[in-house]
Amino acid sequence: MKKPVKDEVPFSYDVKVGHISANPVTVNLEADAAERVGLARLWNVVSVEALTAELQIGKWKKDGVRIRGRVHARLTQSCVVTLDPVESAIDEPVDQIFVPEGSKLARIVTDERGEMVLDPDGPDMPEMFTGDTIDAGAVVTEFAAMAIDPYPRKPGIAFSGHIEDSAEKDVRPNPFAALKDWKKGE
Repeated sequence: MKKPVKDEVPFSYDVKVGHISANPVTVNLEADAAERVGLARLWNVVSVEALTAELQIGKWKKDGVRIRGRVHARLTQSCVVTLDPVESAIDEPVDQIFVPEGSKLARIVTDERGEMVLDPDGPDMPEMFTGDTIDAGAVVTEFAAMAIDPYPRKPGIAFSGHIEDSAEKDVRPNPFAALKDWKKGE
């Protein structure tokens, strides 16, 4: 996947890795009007009325960075049934670890057969970064995007007018039907 160019990211807040201490620092972020327009375009929604985040940014182990907190957003989407505007609210936890490229902390855990071991309830793998900055705004944007309802509906609206075929009509054709008269043709 192509990484977005810095100018393509609608909401950005660079954090200098060298300035991060062991004691987490609280950072409050808020998207301005132009950033919200860019986010609406990025997320393919009608509008983004608000995007805020309260993050704690601190060192993780020796050379990693941990960003934790919450992201809040209010946005308007189109109802998938009526296309009317639907108000949506996002309140999503953020917890992301970053390690420098090539760090031992980003190695994938394998078992004795060399197969990758994944714990679906465990922490996510650390993200790698290059250079001396991490874009906390891009982290907030990603976590908010994952919380957007892909099929928003107005309250009380249901799909109607669509009739599914009955199971009796779902008869699969016999794959050998074309061969049944093959011997007779000789």
